[in-house]
Amino acid sequence: MTNQTHTPAEVAAKNTSSAVAKTGATSAPSLKEAVEYKGKDGRGATNVADGVVAKIAGIAIQEIPGVHALGGGAARAIGTLREKVGQKDLTQGVSVEVGQTQVAVDVTLVVEYPYPLQEVADNARNAVYTAIEDLVGMEVTEVNITITDIHVPSDESDDDDREPRVA
Repeated sequence: MTNQTHTPAEVAAKNTSSAVAKTGATSAPSLKEAVEYKGKDGRGATNVADGVVAKIAGIAIQEIPGVHALGGGAARAIGTLREKVGQKDLTQGVSVEVGQTQVAVDVTLVVEYPYPLQEVADNARNAVYTAIEDLVGMEVTEVNITITDIHVPSDESDDDDREPRVA
């Protein structure tokens, strides 16, 4: 038995082709559609949308010490605007590929200085694996993390808290 890693596209293609073979469908379902899980006891099916899986991953990552923000520069700018109007995007910086039984996740994040980058990435990866496998019940094949920036706390924000100087 060999241990292989697969890209999100390979996971999706494998799961989609096996679903087509089992159902005899002539066209593969879109990966953006909800994924259907048939219960083992034959009492019905559960549908979990891709956005739900991405939101679970996003929530899990935000609780990791050293993670400043999710997403790249443009996504963070739009996220800031959304937060000002009371809407927080919990899927910002998280991309998922959901197959029939497996999930692959890509995460983009900004790390707080001076946290060790690899340690933060490993902790985020572990949190995503645990959250998706425990809450969704699907196997996570991989979690790819891209660190696009580090956040250095500025002295300006500390100056706001201090009393004004008297000359």
